[in-house]
Amino acid sequence: MADRNGTGDSVPSAGQQSNNSNNPLTRKLNKILDTRIDNDKEMLEALKALSTFFVENSLRTRRNLRSDIERRNLSINEEFVEAFDVVEEQLNSVYQEVKSMNECCQDMTNRLKTAKEQTRDLLNQTTGLQGESQKLQMKAQVADAFLDKFQLKPEECKVLRGSKTTGLHKDFFKVLSRVKQIHNDCKVLLRTNQQTAGLEIMESMALQQESAYERLYRWTQNECRALTGDSPDIFPLLCSAMEALQDRPLLLNYSLDEYGTARRTAIVRGLIDALTRGGPGGTPRPIELHSHDPLRYVGDMLAWLHQAAASEKEYLQTLIKSCKPDSELIQKILGHITEGVCRPFKVRVDQVLAAEQDAVVLNKLNNLLKFYHNTVKQILGDSASLTITVEEMATLSHQMFFNSLNCHASKLLDKAKLPPPDLGPTSSLKESLQLLRDVLACQDASVVPLDNKKQDFKQVLSCVVDPVLQMCSVSASRLNTVDMAAYMTNCIYLTQNALAVYHFTDSRLEMLQAQIDAQVDTLVSEQAAFILNRVDLAHVYSTIQSYESSQGEISLMEGMDSPTLKSAMSKFDNYLASPDSLILPQSSLLLSATVREKVKKISVELICEAYRQIYNFICDKNHGYADWQSIVPRTPDQVVKLLS
Repeated sequence: MADRNGTGDSVPSAGQQSNNSNNPLTRKLNKILDTRIDNDKEMLEALKALSTFFVENSLRTRRNLRSDIERRNLSINEEFVEAFDVVEEQLNSVYQEVKSMNECCQDMTNRLKTAKEQTRDLLNQTTGLQGESQKLQMKAQVADAFLDKFQLKPEECKVLRGSKTTGLHKDFFKVLSRVKQIHNDCKVLLRTNQQTAGLEIMESMALQQESAYERLYRWTQNECRALTGDSPDIFPLLCSAMEALQDRPLLLNYSLDEYGTARRTAIVRGLIDALTRGGPGGTPRPIELHSHDPLRYVGDMLAWLHQAAASEKEYLQTLIKSCKPDSELIQKILGHITEGVCRPFKVRVDQVLAAEQDAVVLNKLNNLLKFYHNTVKQILGDSASLTITVEEMATLSHQMFFNSLNCHASKLLDKAKLPPPDLGPTSSLKESLQLLRDVLACQDASVVPLDNKKQDFKQVLSCVVDPVLQMCSVSASRLNTVDMAAYMTNCIYLTQNALAVYHFTDSRLEMLQAQIDAQVDTLVSEQAAFILNRVDLAHVYSTIQSYESSQGEISLMEGMDSPTLKSAMSKFDNYLASPDSLILPQSSLLLSATVREKVKKISVELICEAYRQIYNFICDKNHGYADWQSIVPRTPDQVVKLLS
């Protein structure tokens, strides 16, 4: 094989490889070569330790390596033995100390057993005393709790009793509430076997309560007496006092009476000052300065009283805001407070009403008093003296107002004047209608209830309209029929216009319209008769109306012959050519254009109807008018067309 490869190397045979593998040195080398030092931590640690003393890598050191390692191992073991000798000595020392401590503890245990046997009786006695002490402590706690619940503390007694020089403390009501609670809690004791204690405590608390309420009442009474300013300062403590006095209704009523008396004095003084001195610095000015103006004078007084009543109600509600609401009690106190201003107010209003004669002013005063009566009644109630006084003044002004209207009506009837030439309204009628307008305007603007307003309207119309119409009738009694109808139509028309813009006058307007229609009927009849007389057809028409066949041939009667009829028809043709030429002068004096047109229209209808009857009568062959076509050349329809 060496020759074939051209080299001098030879390949070992299989026998040689087997001998090499059995060589120990070879095996060790192979083992060393196969070992992976990176993963063998023990080998790494050993090599690391070896590097500390194997410094020189020589043949001698390699041969002595084993002996060096063994010597080093021996040295380490000797050091370990020496270290453990020290530990052994220390452990022996600790053992001796623990043994000594054990002997000491055993001795102490024996001594404690001996002492325990000697003090056993003392411990039993101490335990018994501790149990008794706990029982006594529990009893003391129960007693303290009982005293806290059913007795007042000294400081609470001091607050409740107070002194004559000090006022009422804010904690007074808390203590008083506690006294009430204790008194109520005593009822529980009465249902147990502690009835004697319950009765004694209840009696003690009752005395405390009476004393406290007496002091509270005196203090409240004094505070209420001091509330005489224009704007009283009602502080919370006084409100709490009123709330506390609810349990003693009699004392509460006495306190409120005292408050009412103080406020009554204040409000009377305030009214007198407002009347005579005015406000602070003279603003607003004194009410008495406007006494020449009745409406403002009375209105200012009523406004002041209304404001004062509302303020007093607010003050009173603030005072008893914590009490249970009692509307009757509030109204009673407010009535007492405002009672003092009734007389000054009534005297002044009486003077104003007695001096005033103008019905319009009296009516305005009446409406003003009615309005404030309803307003004050809502604040004070029906039974208050001020409400009754304002109502009396309203009733008096109402009577004075209608007395003034009746007086005016009497004067109208006593001094009835003749109508003017133009048949227009007289000065008395104009004044009366103006008075009616002013009165109705006041009534319409008033804020009294609707039913009262309707009743007042009805009464006013009866007091004014009826006398006015009666005066017009008296004035027209000396006129002829046509003038009377025209004059009455004008008067009623003006009265109707005066009422047309107001409420609650519908029935009266219907009555006036019926009277106008009656007068219009008279004017229409007179107008138609006037036209027929002017065209000489009145006799013809009346003859035709009363003709009977037993009277003979009508064409032979006087005034019914053909020439006379032709002459009348000629005049009628002239009328048809100019209808306005035969209008009554009184019709042109009518103030209402509607009435004038109505009179004209209805009178024309009557003329047309009269002509129709005359035409039909003449055209009838039985009546003997052979030339009827020449007598009545126009048909009724043509006449209607010409007059329409």
